[in-house]
Amino acid sequence: MVPYVHALVAELDPAVVRVELDAPRTGILDALDSLPAIAEVHPVDSRRGKGAAITAGFEALDTDIVAFADADGSTPATSIANVIDAVRDGADLAVGSRRHPDATVASHQTIARRYLGDGFAWLARHLTDVPLYDYQCGAKAMTADAWADVRTHLYEPGFAWDIELVAVSGAFGHRVAEVPVVWEDQPNSTVSPVDTTLKMARGLLRSRHRARTIREDRLHELIDARNDERALVEQFSVEVTDD
Repeated sequence: MVPYVHALVAELDPAVVRVELDAPRTGILDALDSLPAIAEVHPVDSRRGKGAAITAGFEALDTDIVAFADADGSTPATSIANVIDAVRDGADLAVGSRRHPDATVASHQTIARRYLGDGFAWLARHLTDVPLYDYQCGAKAMTADAWADVRTHLYEPGFAWDIELVAVSGAFGHRVAEVPVVWEDQPNSTVSPVDTTLKMARGLLRSRHRARTIREDRLHELIDARNDERALVEQFSVEVTDD
């Protein structure tokens, strides 16, 4: 992670880099002492999930553009810069894409992960109003104004957060740009592809419902009226108050 953060700082010259850590292993924090001074490390004792961690990070920032990259470095800093440039060029939300025809895949996932990922992308294209090649790549950026629109409509704490972000942004009429990236699979992932894909499929259906509710679909509004879930930002607010 440390070399990747240095590369991001060198390429992007950002106002701040925030590193969200869930339940870091012994010694991890000491290893991060060599991060650039601009990096802020925020560790928590529990495992929040990808979506909850990114939401917490975005909420802590006060910049015109917010962006995230997966810490495994699958997407190089130069590609992250291209994603952010798409926002500077007028997009409200820019989505990095491994499956775009112009993307460069340096090394592929296993066959099982690839087929499950392709199947999920196909399903997402047919169930959301934002047709993309890739919804789950760990490289996205958006304007602070777009984040202000969507922040109270995000509920997915895990990997389904990406598709929810795209679906909700589409429901607000945001300009969504898909940016081809260079991508290299990190084979040491311990995430179960089948279990994760099933959870993401359920998250996709929930995301479609929330997007349709924002668009004032009567059926989905009726369903939502019976929903007592709290958005991620509301959960954070309760946790702070409880402290």
